Formats: sequence, structure tokens, C-alpha cells
Amino acid sequence: MKGQGILMTVMALVCACSPQGEKEKYQSSRSNVVEVKSQVKEIDTGDVLIGNNSRMYLSSKHLIIADHRAYDKAIHLFDKSDFRPIASVGAIGQGPREITNLGAICVDDIKNKLYVMDHGKQKIFSYDVDSVMTMPDAYVHQTKARIKSNQFPSNPIYINDTLSYGRVIIPTSPGTFDQMIGKWNMMTGELQTIGEKHPEVKSKRSLIDVSVDRGIIAEVYIDNDLMNISDLDGNVLCYIYGPDWGKQGLATFGDVMITPNHILSTYSGGPWGRGRTEKIHVFDLKGNYQKTLNIGYHMLDCNYDTTHHRLYMVFDDEIQFGYLDLKGLI
Repeated sequence: MKGQGILMTVMALVCACSPQGEKEKYQSSRSNVVEVKSQVKEIDTGDVLIGNNSRMYLSSKHLIIADHRAYDKAIHLFDKSDFRPIASVGAIGQGPREITNLGAICVDDIKNKLYVMDHGKQKIFSYDVDSVMTMPDAYVHQTKARIKSNQFPSNPIYINDTLSYGRVIIPTSPGTFDQMIGKWNMMTGELQTIGEKHPEVKSKRSLIDVSVDRGIIAEVYIDNDLMNISDLDGNVLCYIYGPDWGKQGLATFGDVMITPNHILSTYSGGPWGRGRTEKIHVFDLKGNYQKTLNIGYHMLDCNYDTTHHRLYMVFDDEIQFGYLDLKGLI
């Protein structure tokens, strides 16, 4: 029954984005703005000091913050219910029990493990969360796999050991590159590029999210007001053009998140390199614009939590970390 439900969802999306259902959608205005700054709650990390280059990850029970400028331990676990610090692991250094160059973290909720990429040692380390919580200072990570190729997806979205999705850099000349979506086998290093290149985008720069349950990939462009929805093999179902499409020199979309009923993406609209990312555009799963949440703080990272139906955010602003409950908003 679950497989039939997924198939029906995918069929509905295909129909919605077929030529009869607008494979190309043009949105001339996104002006339904909801002010939510007063509803953003600060996350106090207590005695855990975290630098200004950090990323958030979520498991079913924990908020995980990776500190990419850490001098000591770089991975911090907090309880999602009350943000109580649980443990800090991942000592930075050259030693056998240390991380040399912290990369992305993949969360395996089924096995309750974290898979941490170390680009210095070209390895993927496995951290058992239960063991980390029991003995954080004595815990020794295990090597799960080696990074066997110079080509692997950045910020992989982990599905299982043999399937992750992510961005793949494709060199086009010395000093220039293009980008595709990649399907990656973490264990073997096998990489398959998928997706399409928009004919009017010379150098693709995009971010993605994947929902296996919904059978879709949402891809947003960071320097074009363009989003596309694809199936899980990268076949584009529809393109969505916003009011800033065709304008040069703008920072546009940022992090993109697929929720059970919506696609969310942070958005700037300001000058490239100088604009603030304070807004989140809300679309339905067919790409139809619904509303814009004005967060009111400059976001560096944003993640959706299915368990609590909320957003967790990293800011470069008067507060460093925060969350927004979405109940009643979407």
C-alpha cells in the first residue's frame, strides 16, 4: 500500500507538471508576506561554545551542530525537546582518533549512527550515538568507508548505505565548473550523475532536497530565481520561474526543504555577496507559491524537523541559533 501511495503521488506530480498542467510555471509576484520574527525562539547552547561557521543536522531525537572552525571537539549533540547538551565528540587534529578536515555529516536514524566525512584523511567515520552518549570522552570512531574518488557529492542526503543524493562538481575548464545532481554509493564510491541542465543557465549553481516518500527532488538555484521539481531519477517535472528570473547579480535561493505538504526555501533577493537571507518562500509540492515567512534574521543554515514540525536555523545576527514552530503557519 505504501508503494502504491508513493506511485500515486508521483503520478499526480507528473500530471500537474505536464504540458497540460504547466511544465513551466511563471510567478510574477510573491508578496504574501507573513512577519514571524517575534515567533523565532533562541536556542541557548549553554557552556558549549560554537564558532560562526557551523551547520545543523537533525536526527529523530537530537539536534546536531557541526562546528567547522572548532579547535577542540567539532560535533555537538543536543536534545531536541529542551536543547540540553548531550555530548561533544570529533576532536580536531592529525591523530588517529581525530578529524583532520570536517566535512558533511550523514544521519542514519535506523541504526542511530552518524557518518562523518573527513576530507583530510579521505575517510568516512561512523559514530554510534548510544555509545557517544555513554562515554563521549573515551569514544573512538570506526572507519565506515574510504572516499574512493575525487568526485563525490557535496552535502550528501543519506538514504541508505548504497544511495545518497547530492551536488556533483563537473570541471569544464581550468578554473571553471558546472554542477549536476549525483546518486552516490557511499560504500563503493560509485557515482551516477542525473538531472537536466536548463538551457538558459550557463553555469549551474544549485541546492537540493530529496523526499523518497513523495518521490521528488526539489532543486533551487542560488543565483537565478528558478526552482525545478524532478523525479528521483532527475527527470524534470516542472520549472518554476519567480519574479527575479533574468535579473543579474542577485543572490536568490538558499537551503531547500521538502516537508510532507510543502517545499520551503530560504531566499535573499539582494546583491550577490552582500544581500541578507531573511525570507523563506513556501510552495506546495507542485511548486505553486503559497506565502513568504519573513524571519527577520540573516540565516546561514536552515533545516526542517519532521518530528516537531519546526525549522532550526543558524544565524549571523544578534542571535546565533534559533527555531520556529510552523504549526499554524503552514
